[in-house]
Amino acid sequence: MKPVYIEAIGLIGPGLASWQQAAAILADDGEYQTCELPTLKPGMLKPNERRRTTLTIKLALQAVQDALASNRYPDLSTVFASSDGDMDIVDRICQALCLPDRPVSPTFFHNSVHNAPAGYCSIATGFHAPSTSLSGLNGSFAVGLLDAAVQATVEQQPVMLVSYDTPWPGALNRFRAQRSPFGVALVLSPQESAQSVVELTLLPGTGGDESKMVDSGLEQLRVHTPAASSLPLLEAIAQNSTARLVLPYLVDEQIAVEVRPCR
Repeated sequence: MKPVYIEAIGLIGPGLASWQQAAAILADDGEYQTCELPTLKPGMLKPNERRRTTLTIKLALQAVQDALASNRYPDLSTVFASSDGDMDIVDRICQALCLPDRPVSPTFFHNSVHNAPAGYCSIATGFHAPSTSLSGLNGSFAVGLLDAAVQATVEQQPVMLVSYDTPWPGALNRFRAQRSPFGVALVLSPQESAQSVVELTLLPGTGGDESKMVDSGLEQLRVHTPAASSLPLLEAIAQNSTARLVLPYLVDEQIAVEVRPCR
């Protein structure tokens, strides 16, 4: 594939409140310590709209807000990638369906669709360009990255990838033990610019052992939260290093990513 360029990054996760903080930790300037997420109140949404959102939606929007804090775009196509979507809402709807009269909340139903975060993002940013919402199980980040890179290359326009996951609630957690919430947003451009941070070349169909994190806490985050499979890429960016990474893709498949700093 032709290379694409990352112009902006946003991040939110346990012990990683923003890309600025995470970059310092990933560059070995700080020690990673996991902790609970702070209360998420993405200011890009008006309060009355924010009240109707869920943790999953707020997580995605917090990553978007962080990515757009330093670079403003009049419009952006977007790709939203999540392994499972909003399972907390699914759990609440299933519980409601077991009660007399099946009192399903209209707000819960509204937020249950896989592209709900994309819809709220459009409301918050005013973006009217096309948006894709997809899932690829544990490889959702790489699936979204490939989709966004292809779109940017074909359309010759910047595309924002937003990858996010939250733990399954209650009894459902034993079926899929995602341990931590994590969200990342990347703005990809088909051309290098003054804002470009790194050049990425994606090599679909290339196998090998998945890239891992040396820090045990970050490695646990990478292994147990699909969106956090982005951590080796983010680490290479933070360290301003040239690297060839292997990320989980579809079942029993990987994708290689070559990283070259632009600065």
